[in-house]
Amino acid sequence: MGIIMWIIVGGLAGWIAEKIMKADHGLLTNIILGIGGAVALNFVLGLVGVAFAGLLGQFAVAVAGACALIYGYRLIRS
Repeated sequence: MGIIMWIIVGGLAGWIAEKIMKADHGLLTNIILGIGGAVALNFVLGLVGVAFAGLLGQFAVAVAGACALIYGYRLIRS
């Protein structure tokens, strides 16, 4: 995907994760969470031999990864 698509998908994924996890972040944080979550979860899934193709598959991975990052942040903070 191109960098613009990464930003768009990352922002949407971060926003959805923010709503799921009942958090309150800004746009930049949502983009970072979405992109970071997608990269981190794709890495972990790659280690176990699972891959998701297509925009919807990557979007689902980004949302799940962003939720995991929010959860991890809450664990560290408390």
